[in-house]
Amino acid sequence: MSFNLAAMLTEATSATPDKTLVYLGDEELSYAQIDEASGRLAATLRKAGYGPGDAVAVQLPNIPQFLIAYFGLLKAGMVMVPLNPLLAAREVAYHLDDSDSRALITFDQFAASAMTGAAGDAPVYVVGETPQGALPFEELLVEEDTGEVVARSSDDTAVRLYTSGTTGSPKGAELTHFQLYMNCTVAGSLFGIRSDDISVGVLPLFHVFGLSSVLNVAVRYGGSLVLVPRFDAEAVVRAIEDHGATVFAGVPTMYMAMLQADTEGRDVSSLRAASSGGASIPGEVIRAFEEKFPGVIVLEGYGLSETAATCTFNISAEERKVLSVGKPIWGVDVKIINDDGESQPQGSEHRGEVLVRGHNVMKEYYKRSEATEEALRDGWLHTGDVGYLDEDGFLFIVDRLKDLVIRGGYNVYPREVEEELYTHPAVAEAAVVGREDARLGEEVVAYVSLKPGRTTTEDELIAYCKERLAAYKYPRAVSILSELPKGPTGKILKRELKV
Repeated sequence: MSFNLAAMLTEATSATPDKTLVYLGDEELSYAQIDEASGRLAATLRKAGYGPGDAVAVQLPNIPQFLIAYFGLLKAGMVMVPLNPLLAAREVAYHLDDSDSRALITFDQFAASAMTGAAGDAPVYVVGETPQGALPFEELLVEEDTGEVVARSSDDTAVRLYTSGTTGSPKGAELTHFQLYMNCTVAGSLFGIRSDDISVGVLPLFHVFGLSSVLNVAVRYGGSLVLVPRFDAEAVVRAIEDHGATVFAGVPTMYMAMLQADTEGRDVSSLRAASSGGASIPGEVIRAFEEKFPGVIVLEGYGLSETAATCTFNISAEERKVLSVGKPIWGVDVKIINDDGESQPQGSEHRGEVLVRGHNVMKEYYKRSEATEEALRDGWLHTGDVGYLDEDGFLFIVDRLKDLVIRGGYNVYPREVEEELYTHPAVAEAAVVGREDARLGEEVVAYVSLKPGRTTTEDELIAYCKERLAAYKYPRAVSILSELPKGPTGKILKRELKV
């Protein structure tokens, strides 16, 4: 079956070409303008020799150029590799190499790390001030828009989205054209998205939540998007007030910050719906938010990078269960298995690993056959999360099999941080865990023991990690112990460190 995800944009443009697709401050760009610019980018890349299946990394904040690059790459039949702007140079280099990206599109504030991380003759295109050795983003827009959208198979990769694991290096989840289309279509329908909705785009678009549940949903249903490049509660309130925004999607820490925002005398009455994901949101936060923003309903869902965002969702105020992440969306099945792989019945006493299958599940991990076989078994994606299904079929997530730390909605995998700590000449052992944090949900903390005769300080170790890891990953607290707790086999007992 021939299908290209970019059809969402071209069809919406055909229906309402002059409608505003994206707002950023005082700037407005219509569907026709984004469609034409992305067509130029596609034509320019194709003339330069790029072809279907070639990958290009995009490391941009929430600005219109992200949309232009995204839909332009899709139109050219290429694969977009979204990268977190906070990645350090070493991390950029790894992602470019592992994803086989032929070029990088980045932002002037991140250009230094991007240029250091980019290797070989892969060109770097920069939005904003262009450093020596890079090319201005505008050079990607020199060819005329031909209106052509390259035909792709529904199972071809559209986005190569990197996600880390508890062991090894980050892996590229292959998200297909059909998978992404189905997920935003079904999720948007369940959420009740309308063509007259104006969504706040503050979730990072490089993240699966922002890309699939915000950007794709808005374009799929012909709505508008107010971009907020960096989260700030006042900026979000201003976006709601200035543009009459109706939909807000965020992670729990954003909701907590919004509760502290001064809305006295501000007109936020346009906001009608909100969704939360990325981590569990406390019931009292939901209730307080709905009280502060009258008429808003906060609905929680559950998903992973490997599932293009949404697996389950609470669909309405009448049918939701607070603390639950809802029921499986249309076309998706969820089951719980025990340690022996046996399916578990409904009920809170029957907890086990959450498995998912359906149109939302990734095709594979790029160039990781063993990791793919481990994650996808007998048609089911093994999520590594622990939960249960209640008597009404609502899913509750209660724990994680993985040692994942979710800091402010970002996934931090301890192994990656530990590996950096182990490169320090004074560190003998390292263990990284999550510590409960009222603002961020969890904070990254590290425990280390030192090699005999070596000395260092806790502040030095924090600074060491800060230089080598993305800003959301490095530990904010380090404790130096004489010895880390271990079990009979010598394995470090992290549960004894989680106090």
